[in-house]
Amino acid sequence: MRILIIGDVVGSAGRAVLNANLSSLKTRLKTDFVIVNGENAAHGFGITGSICDSFYQAGVDCITTGNHVFDQRDVLSQMERDERILRPLNYVPGTPGKGSGIYKTESGKRILVANVMCRLFMELLDDPFRAIDDLLARYKIGRDVDAIVFDVHGEATSEKQALAHHIDGRASVVVGTHTHVPTADTWVLPGGTAYQTDLGMTGDYNSVIGMKKEGAIARFVTKGERVRLEPADKDGTLCGCFVVIDDKTGRAKRIEPVRVGASLSETIPKP
Repeated sequence: MRILIIGDVVGSAGRAVLNANLSSLKTRLKTDFVIVNGENAAHGFGITGSICDSFYQAGVDCITTGNHVFDQRDVLSQMERDERILRPLNYVPGTPGKGSGIYKTESGKRILVANVMCRLFMELLDDPFRAIDDLLARYKIGRDVDAIVFDVHGEATSEKQALAHHIDGRASVVVGTHTHVPTADTWVLPGGTAYQTDLGMTGDYNSVIGMKKEGAIARFVTKGERVRLEPADKDGTLCGCFVVIDDKTGRAKRIEPVRVGASLSETIPKP
């Protein structure tokens, strides 16, 4: 199974570079499934139903999110009718939407995708370790599904790494999102789980984590009037990773970074 996972789409620049490159990437990498984190797709804050639909038309199979998931209120109606958009699994009971879903590839393979949010320097949510353990007690690779993928949305690299090692061998892939900077640690853990601390963002890198430089800098160097952040909207770069999973075991065979666009050095794996 070949899975393409794309990091946080930020604003119009992120949407544009995704739409421009996804179809060719899918063909070149011969992907079976595409996951995109879309929590910053609507002008940098949240996602709308129309953006979700545009992602599906572009070739996305599942959308994960994070702490900005409910910034655009119309996403609630999208969640009522759409099984392909996820919010963090460890929100308190009663939160709209769902944190995981099982999807089928065109070849009939079953893939469990789950979204979880960390707690260090983030919102005080339910314990992500316990939420993951509860989910993995119900679903096992080889018995219930053919692969399991986690998008771990968090600030602290230590928490993401700890979560990955905690479930090494029980999941096929664990990738981090949220910090908008791609990390260089794509590797397969000893138990067979592919891992990257952060996929990076899909957006304009001539910015401060996707926001226009002037406003972001002003927040650091001035006091008093609060400066509104606006997403950078020039040339975008798509960032993510490509994972090949053993169909017999559900364990990862390899994971490699993907970068396409204006600013960062381009890297596209061999299929």
